[in-house]
Amino acid sequence: MFGSIAARYDLANHLLSCGIDFYWRRCAADIVAGWQSKKIVDLATGTGDLALALQEKLPDAEIVGVDFLPEMLELAKRKGMRQTVVADAMKLPFAAASFDCATIAFGLRNMEDWGGALREMARVLSANGHLLVLEFSLPTMPILRAIYRFYLHRCVPFLGSFLTGKKSAYDYLGDSIEEFPSGNRMSLLMAANGFARATVQPLTGGIVTVYTASVAAACDRRTN
Repeated sequence: MFGSIAARYDLANHLLSCGIDFYWRRCAADIVAGWQSKKIVDLATGTGDLALALQEKLPDAEIVGVDFLPEMLELAKRKGMRQTVVADAMKLPFAAASFDCATIAFGLRNMEDWGGALREMARVLSANGHLLVLEFSLPTMPILRAIYRFYLHRCVPFLGSFLTGKKSAYDYLGDSIEEFPSGNRMSLLMAANGFARATVQPLTGGIVTVYTASVAAACDRRTN
């Protein structure tokens, strides 16, 4: 499904979000820059928008973009991504503790097993490793939630179909956002799968949320 819309993926993302997706990724990149990470893996990197934002903020860091779609990674490389790896985020081809930071933007909800994906991220992170998840969520304010749901389920499939010719991809988008855990439920999911000290930062009224956490083993050692 994603491979079939790769050519117009960026255009659709920018138009359907009214360009606010640039701001969301900047916020995420600012957080990661504060950690001063040296080795970063960006999972489900797609066409590399978050990884490129990280490259701009941390020009000396080693940033590896991972995706299982070569079509997406080819576009990412054309845009300036330095390192890319074709791989399944559920079975990463990296040794344990290979990175000190893992990021994933709008990709975790597409994994076949959210907990399994988080455990795999924890595996490849070092003892002081950080995780950042940028993901769609539902606004908590009732009026905004109602307006957003109308846009998500009625407008986005029509506009997405016009832009990419694949209405099913954008029907799936709305359904996957509804099903994905957000807020405290996401914090609990992270805590159950290798992470601790989760933070939850809603953006744009809760349309998206930035989640951060640290590898649980490192937190436990500091506590004991």
